[in-house]
Amino acid sequence: MSKIRLGISSCLLGERVRWNGEHKLDRFLAYTLGKYVEYVPVCPEVEAGFGVPRETMRLVGDVEAPRLMTSRAGRDMTDKMTSWARRRVAELENENLDGFIFKSDSPSSGMERVKVYDDRGMPRKTGVGLFARAFMDRFPLLPVEEDGRLHDIKLRENFIESIFTLHRWREATATEKSRRVLVDFHTRHKLLLMAHSPKHVREMGKLVADPGKHVQEELFRRYQAALLESLSLKTTTAKHVNVLDHIMGYFKKVLTGDEKKELLEVIGIFRRGDFPLIVPVTLLSHYVRKYDEPYLKEQVYLHPHPLELQLRNHS
Repeated sequence: MSKIRLGISSCLLGERVRWNGEHKLDRFLAYTLGKYVEYVPVCPEVEAGFGVPRETMRLVGDVEAPRLMTSRAGRDMTDKMTSWARRRVAELENENLDGFIFKSDSPSSGMERVKVYDDRGMPRKTGVGLFARAFMDRFPLLPVEEDGRLHDIKLRENFIESIFTLHRWREATATEKSRRVLVDFHTRHKLLLMAHSPKHVREMGKLVADPGKHVQEELFRRYQAALLESLSLKTTTAKHVNVLDHIMGYFKKVLTGDEKKELLEVIGIFRRGDFPLIVPVTLLSHYVRKYDEPYLKEQVYLHPHPLELQLRNHS
């Protein structure tokens, strides 16, 4: 698979572009995830021409349409930033990005809970950075996160799973858009998507089963929209257990009594939260190889992202 392309706030890669000439290097993003992705760095303030170092800025006024003001002199930089942001997101449409990682709390790049100051100078953490808002408005279904939220292992896993899946979809459909490609992709990803949203899996299954209802371009557009919507829904222990039980059903005629007992015990311990997901998945992967189960050998759910990222190693 070719490298995933991700937009990212430049400071998270160690670039000294912050107001004081410093950076906010995130080692996981730069060095661990960075092995598998090609980053497209963006710094709104520098690219919009505000320079380094610069006066700090903040959002002021209406939460839905705040002004970007310098903190000391009170200069209004809104029009300059929004004009640049419109041009930049249009350019990014040509970058074929699989997602974007924003800098949290930034008046330009924060994707949520950014401080917006009222006319008395009191902050409310209810805003969205001006560039982040423009980007998410332009690409409403594209996976996005910010560095602070990615410290939550579940949010990190969900985001990375989403960008890997979107990239596989784009690679699968890059040279051919046919019913064969659609059926193959959906078949291999069915259990992965079930862990996010059984409802979406059923709806997507109907699209795949009866493609003649839609012209080809509309069919693939609707499938991609449903794919991204399903991935935006977080996995849960209960949904994972449902998938694990479903996988176990493929072995009901071949597992020995002891193997079945062990597998049920492992899934039960995972359900209680005492085992991470990697434990039952590893055991099931062993049985897939041992009993040469052809359908499960192709299931992305068992290996959705590189093991080195250790995303399933946490309870």
